Amino acid sequence: MKTFELSGTVRPDLGKKATNAVRNSGNIPCVLYGGEQNINFQVTTGDVRKLIYTPEIFVVNLTVNGKTTKAILKDLQLHPVSDKVLHIDFLEVFDNKPVQIKVPVRLEGLAEGVKAGGKLQQNSRTLKVKALINDVPEQLKVNVEKLGMGKTIQVGELSFPNLELLTSKSAIVATVKATRASKGK
Repeated sequence: MKTFELSGTVRPDLGKKATNAVRNSGNIPCVLYGGEQNINFQVTTGDVRKLIYTPEIFVVNLTVNGKTTKAILKDLQLHPVSDKVLHIDFLEVFDNKPVQIKVPVRLEGLAEGVKAGGKLQQNSRTLKVKALINDVPEQLKVNVEKLGMGKTIQVGELSFPNLELLTSKSAIVATVKATRASKGK
């Protein structure tokens, strides 16, 4: 999995007034949890842009006041109108403790149903998995070559080494729909 370097400073004051002051100064309030104690800190908006606006997942090497911690982005709060980042939650990860994370799905191959005139539709962009952080892949590759017209691939049909899929077994990952042109034949 890719790594991302991020540094922040501890927030001495907590609460609504202090948090709004952090946002007004061009920073984002953050919290790191999952370790011995929660750490409230702030990062600059520009530093997290490449971490937030991407479909990829990263292990974040988070440096707060000189101490480096391995973490993942767990939650992100956006303003409902302006889409400005309001708050970020990071989860501290350990090499020997499983973590739950959403991993992007990548469809590979040309489906038989597409060759027959259908259209491939990806219903799930991410799947929630549980695994050790070192076993989590950058993306889950799903082969769709044998997918016929009107057929689907469900989560229950998939398996990946060292991963436990937490997404519902009946959730559809991909399907081939018949187009109007293929129905007219």
